[in-house]
Amino acid sequence: MAGVELYDAMRTTGSTREFTDDPVPDEVLARILDHARFAGSGGNRQPWHVIVLRDAALRAKVRDAYSRWWDVYLDGRARGLTPYHPGWDEPSPDAVAHRPNDFVDQMTERPPVMLLVCAHLGSLAVTDQALERQSIVAGASIYPFVHNLLLAATNEGLGAVLTTIVARAEVDLRPVLAIPDGYGIAALIGIGVPAQRVTKLTREPVDAFTTIDRFDGPALTP
Repeated sequence: MAGVELYDAMRTTGSTREFTDDPVPDEVLARILDHARFAGSGGNRQPWHVIVLRDAALRAKVRDAYSRWWDVYLDGRARGLTPYHPGWDEPSPDAVAHRPNDFVDQMTERPPVMLLVCAHLGSLAVTDQALERQSIVAGASIYPFVHNLLLAATNEGLGAVLTTIVARAEVDLRPVLAIPDGYGIAALIGIGVPAQRVTKLTREPVDAFTTIDRFDGPALTP
C-alpha cells in the first residue's frame, strides 16, 4: 500500500491504536522523517527535535507520566468540561477507578516506534501571546511537521497515532530524557503496522465550518 495518492492519504490518516508486532525498519523511519522535515515553519527555523524512544525503561517512564495526565483528561470528560485548566493537576478518585488502562497501553506500549517531538521555544513566533486569551499560534511552526509525520507514515503503509497529553508531564520527563531548557514537548507519536486499516473517517462537511466574508456569513457550499 506504500505510495498512496495525497488526497487518499489525507482521508485515511486517522488514529491507529492497534498495531501488529511487525517492526518498522530504520530505513523506513528515516524516510518518513526525511520527507516530514519539509514542513513549513516561521522564518524556516525548523524548531523540531525528535527523540526515538527505544529503551524499555524509558518508555515505561513515559507511559507512567502519560497515565497520570490521561486520568486528568478522563476526569474532565466525566465532568463535561475541557480538561487541563491551570491548577487542575489531580484526577478524581472516580476517574481513576473507571480508567480504561488498555488505552494507555495502546498509546505508549504497543506502537513499535515511539517518537517524542520537542520544539525549540525560542524559535516560535507567538504572534498572539499578548491577546487576552490562550495562545494557539505557536504550534503553527511545529504541528505541520508533526502532521507530515502522520501523512508519511500512511504513505509507507503504516498507521500512526498522535497525542499531546504527555506534554503536561514535561517537568517530570525533562530530566529523564535529557531535554534541555528552552525546549518543550509538543507531541508523542506512535507508528507501526496497523492491525486494521482505516478506510473511512467521519468529519463535518465543508459547509458546516466555512463561511464567506464573515464568521456569520453564508456557508461555502461545494
